[in-house]
Amino acid sequence: MTKLTFDDFQAWFREYDAQRGLTDDPPLAVLARLMEEVGEIARHVLHLEGEKPLDECQRDEERAALALELADAFIFLTKLANLYAIDWTPTIHAAIQKAEARFGLEEGQREAARRRAARLRRHSEDDT
Repeated sequence: MTKLTFDDFQAWFREYDAQRGLTDDPPLAVLARLMEEVGEIARHVLHLEGEKPLDECQRDEERAALALELADAFIFLTKLANLYAIDWTPTIHAAIQKAEARFGLEEGQREAARRRAARLRRHSEDDT
């Protein structure tokens, strides 16, 4: 399998939609399809993290299904980006810069510790 860049995928998807006459889907319809995929992602995460234990085979099946749903969601995100002429590569670079500016290394580590402590408090409260 060859590596696929964001640019490669976005160009492939533009061509895919163009060949099929799917370039004029209304953005709100695409957003609705994206939200449907997010719901399916949530269902698989709930199965993986839920109270009902899964054996290793079931976990592998859920992870594989989750991977496909994540890819489907990325497709609809890319479709929205294409509809609004947003290129992924500069957008991802901007998001990286935003994340780096928001949380420097030490600040990010403090935030991670705060979140872990909050999760532990919630879990200990659930046990009482």
